[in-house]
Amino acid sequence: MILPQDCQTMAEVRTGVDETDRQLAALIGTRFRFMDAAARIKPERGAVRDEWRKAQVIDNAAANAAANDWPPETARALWEVLVEASIAYEFERFDERGY
Repeated sequence: MILPQDCQTMAEVRTGVDETDRQLAALIGTRFRFMDAAARIKPERGAVRDEWRKAQVIDNAAANAAANDWPPETARALWEVLVEASIAYEFERFDERGY
């Protein structure tokens, strides 16, 4: 994949964005498999939502964004949505356990 700083055309930019999005989708899929594991491991439904852990994950995302030269507040907004979607997904998986 061409590096952003080496792009000379919008076609190259779009190709890079599309490839990056494919990689992100694969990584997010892996993240959701960890939610499957969490739903399997947690002993009770009340353990699914953990506000302390949510805040920690969002803080980590902001720090990682800053370390990778993109806006931490953008990371916070993105991870807010990602974490809430992950929690909803985990509730669904937990409830499928049926006990």
